[in-house]
Amino acid sequence: MTQIAQTNIVDYDNGKNTHERPMQILAVEDNRLELAFMEEQIKTLGHNTLKASNGQEALDLLKSKGNHIDVILMDRLMPVMDGLTAVKLLKKNPAWAHIPVIMVTGADSVEDIKEGLDAGVFYYLTKPVDENVFRSVLSAAVRDARYNNVLNEELTKHHSSFNMIQTCKFSFSTLAQAESLALFVSNCFPVPARVLPGIAELFVNALEHGNLGIGYETKAVLMDRGTWQQEIERRSEMPENKTKTVDVVITRKDDGVALIITDMGQGFDWKRYMIVDPARSTEAHGRGIAQANAMSFDKLTYNDAGNQAVAFVRYNTKPLWRS
Repeated sequence: MTQIAQTNIVDYDNGKNTHERPMQILAVEDNRLELAFMEEQIKTLGHNTLKASNGQEALDLLKSKGNHIDVILMDRLMPVMDGLTAVKLLKKNPAWAHIPVIMVTGADSVEDIKEGLDAGVFYYLTKPVDENVFRSVLSAAVRDARYNNVLNEELTKHHSSFNMIQTCKFSFSTLAQAESLALFVSNCFPVPARVLPGIAELFVNALEHGNLGIGYETKAVLMDRGTWQQEIERRSEMPENKTKTVDVVITRKDDGVALIITDMGQGFDWKRYMIVDPARSTEAHGRGIAQANAMSFDKLTYNDAGNQAVAFVRYNTKPLWRS
């Protein structure tokens, strides 16, 4: 077994790591005033803006600068190519499929939002956009992008003969251990970069919600205060939690690789989170399991209680996004 790290790769509460840089945000909007609003808000948060006036221009920028774009803000209704069409095209490209997309639109019906979510948009803003909501959702997308970038940087450092592994069992009890184990386990899958964000999400979910009992509303408050990681560490040291672990089993089968994650919590209503509820589309969190289900695995299920997740990936799976 590899040594499990005892320090976090990322500072969750500050969204930072030791190599933090301003993020590159691609803002796609045909209205100059609204584009100026986006650019000002992005600047206020300390990031840089690339601009496009329609979906085709956005795809052209991705072709030339895709490796340097971290988050995309996409208007839905634009000339030449609309935002939804652009999202569907970029999600088909494995090099771009992981980039978080925030759809900014005046189409705020449940059906319109669901259509965007089904295309791979996990962040949504409706016009007129409130400054505080804009910053909250953009910060959430940036935080997720930064975390996934750091994990993928670390992934390149983990190499071994993982194809020889048939069955392995692990356990962890801290965020640092969850990160390190996610990096190790992802290498047992056909495309490690595809499954890594999903594995990390399921590990952290099992720890925070399962073993430590941090609910949806409580997490929202902690994230708003910037004390989520601090609370994780505090609860981990409580007498009733110190001996709790998350157990992980990875098994190589004839047709693919299975990952079983079991926590010691009471479970949750997991069916609510397998897809993003349009009513929660503008909130700062609550989309991780849906993203894992859509992007990282070919199949994701839970037991009835919700304290055991089973993820499966077939050997012949290649795309990062599956429709």
